[in-house]
Amino acid sequence: MSKFRRIAGLVLCLVVVTMAVAGCRREGPSDVTSPGPPVLVAAGSCHSLAVSTDGTVWAWGDNTYGQLGDGTTTDRSTPVQVPGMADVVAIASGPEHTIALRRDGTVWAWGSNGDGELGDGTTRHRSAPVQAQGLTDVVAIAGGYSHTVALRRDGTVWAWGNNHRGQLGDGTTTYRRTPVQVRGVADVVAIAGGGQHTVALRRDGTVWAWGATAVEQFVDGTTTDRLTPVQVRGMADVVAIAGGGLHTLALRRDGTIWAWGYNCYGQLGDGTTTDRSTPVQARGMADVVAIAGGYLHTLALRRDGTVWAWGRNGYGQLGDGTTTDRWTPVQVRGMADMVAIAGGVEYTITLRRDGTVWAWGFNGVGQLGDGTTTDRWTPVQVQGL
Repeated sequence: MSKFRRIAGLVLCLVVVTMAVAGCRREGPSDVTSPGPPVLVAAGSCHSLAVSTDGTVWAWGDNTYGQLGDGTTTDRSTPVQVPGMADVVAIASGPEHTIALRRDGTVWAWGSNGDGELGDGTTRHRSAPVQAQGLTDVVAIAGGYSHTVALRRDGTVWAWGNNHRGQLGDGTTTYRRTPVQVRGVADVVAIAGGGQHTVALRRDGTVWAWGATAVEQFVDGTTTDRLTPVQVRGMADVVAIAGGGLHTLALRRDGTIWAWGYNCYGQLGDGTTTDRSTPVQARGMADVVAIAGGYLHTLALRRDGTVWAWGRNGYGQLGDGTTTDRWTPVQVRGMADMVAIAGGVEYTITLRRDGTVWAWGFNGVGQLGDGTTTDRWTPVQVQGL
């Protein structure tokens, strides 16, 4: 069974996560040659990614669909280099596919492609990078459940892959194997992908969203799927956005975090497990400079370099040394001087200012990169980066 993308319905948090985690296979480590210091990190369902200073891409963890990009389907518990990927300036991931943005503005992808999420005009899984067709001058990328999103320099948004809930924003529910333009949103400066929804931040600080609402994700105070973008109520002066599996996050200029959507494990951080159809503020969070959404947990990076987390903690993905779910933020143990954060399904990955990468939580296929398949409740260093 697929670890994430074949989960039917996405209705019950507990059922979804149990299926996602149970599907991750456990295999042994592999040897790699050390790359240069990482400058970017990203997380999929059960695989992890880093971009080094030289623009090369490194990957580890689950490789069922070739999402590590090394030409095989062998799981890796330490990083391997993605051949042929150079001059990369951004990296993103869906649950079982990977997306890279090169300095020349082209988009490349590999891994699962059953819904056309690689954008190469086929539905063939790829264990090595292929170029998304017809896209140039791209400045940002994002991955969703089984769809992909790109932001062009002109402020337009393009999407492809699964469109069952309207997450491509083209006014239809037709799956797309190559990029199509999102309707009705312009002057966009940032994008984010969620489970079956997509989010955009406009230059004026407003947030727009489209795709699944119903049980999974609320965007405008209703429970109706949106096939084109709608404005999120009450959100202004926003400087960053992030998508979780079933929830959405916004960082305001004043350093506060706001969240909405599914809240079954407290991932909104408001001290409750009540779903929210309009934004609520995460308690006790100030001076935040970056946010990230895991599948059912949330992460924040404060200006002082500390990392904070909340939501589901069944595998220690909050990094506080326990497996206790948290409805409000707790500080991750031993993490200081951090500069980047990313959340996967039941695990977390971070980048330190010294170029070391650290991870914690579920480790069933080596996605923590420490050479083992042992789950970790506190951070461990990724080997070879």
